This record gives sequence, structure tokens and C-alpha cells, in this order.
Amino acid sequence: MKITAGGVVAAEWTKFSSLRSTWITTGISVFLLVAFGMIASASFSGDGITSIDLALSGSTLAALSVGVLGALLGAGEYTTGMIRATLAAVPRRLPVLWSKSLVAGSAAFVTMTAGALAAFAAGSAVLNDNLGAVGLGDDGVLRALLGAGLYLGLVAVLGVALGILVRSSAGAIAILAGLLLIVPGLAALLPDSISEAITPYLPSNAGSAVMMLTPADGALAPWAGLGVFAGYVIATLAAAAYRLKTSDA
Repeated sequence: MKITAGGVVAAEWTKFSSLRSTWITTGISVFLLVAFGMIASASFSGDGITSIDLALSGSTLAALSVGVLGALLGAGEYTTGMIRATLAAVPRRLPVLWSKSLVAGSAAFVTMTAGALAAFAAGSAVLNDNLGAVGLGDDGVLRALLGAGLYLGLVAVLGVALGILVRSSAGAIAILAGLLLIVPGLAALLPDSISEAITPYLPSNAGSAVMMLTPADGALAPWAGLGVFAGYVIATLAAAAYRLKTSDA
């Protein structure tokens, strides 16, 4: 029987959706985004920040969560040994990587965009109107909310790529956490001239720029930042594709 691209995607979706961990991790991701947005909005009493910034304050933890989801999808079959059956059914191999990435990225984009909208709505409901409240019709608001979904969708794809590249769920999660959480902190310890030059281009800083209504001093423009982060994802996918194509399962 001929293997089609749609058939590979359908197979990966079946694997993805049939795992209990998929729904648990997705639920945790949405919960973190909405809960932190509400808590930040309800407890905020200062100024100089908008309701979008508050609503998306849980995006860092949500990114880690969806990245874990991608890493589990990418590396899980190596842990169980099921990858041999998968590659026997799809001998060209690379469609497996593209399908896993499409499934994880699309699922994360849809759920995280919905989560961002819910966080914004819930946060706006508990935020004092005088403290930077904005509406969906204001400049940049929809871009920031949709951008959050795009960024988090790309994080899920990065998790898939890392999972297939290192073939270990734990290893992929550790690398992902290092890139998103630890590297920015280490960069802050460098001399100011170096830190200011490289910090905007670090993965999480570049990607999260798309969620800002107004770029911070020294930060990349919203779409430019997302483009830089997409470049990291594409480079990791290329490395994963090379290893998948040239190494034994």
C-alpha cells in the first residue's frame, strides 16, 4: 500500500491524541497561561505595563510545557522502540519528522492561541481599568495574542526536533529548558556591552518579542523576533532531519 503524506500525518495524530500525557500536558499548558495571567492581573497595582503583558505573564512556563509535549512526541518512540516499526512503515523517514512537527505545532498553536485569548479576557475582567487596560481593537493586541500562539506552536516544534535529534525525552527537555530559561540568565551575567548585544537574539527573548505591544529598549521588533526564533527552529529541524536520515533507529 502506498504511503501518502496525509496518511503519515493521520498516523502521527492518532499517536499524539491517543496518549493520556498529551491531554494532561496540553491542559497544564493552558492552565498555566490562564492562571498566571489572572493572578498577575488581579495582583498588579503599579503602572507602566499593559493588560496584554499581564495576561501573557505565564507564557514562559507555558512554553516549557508545550516544549515538553513536543519532546515527548519526538523522542517517545525511541524510548519504547516503536520507532523501528514507524520507520519500517515510512522508509523515507523524513515525512515522520515533518508530520510530528505539523501535529505538535498545530495543536500547540490552536490551544495556546485559545489560552492566550482566555487569559486576556479573564485578566481584563479583574484588572483595574486605570492600570493599562487595552481592548482587542487596540493596535497590536490581536497580533500579540496570535503571536503568543505562533511562538508557543514553534516551541512545540522545537521540542519535536530536539527529541528526534537527541533521541531522549529527558535530554531534549533538559536542552529545551536550558535554551528557554537558563541561557537568558547566564547572558545577564556577561559584561553589559556583550549582554546587550546578544540578549535580544537569544531564543526565548527573540520569540517572545512578538507578544509585546511595544518593543522594550534593545529588543527586536515583534515579527523580526519571531523570525529569528523560527530560524533556530528550522536549524534544529535540519539537524534532526540529517540524523534521522543518516543514523540507524
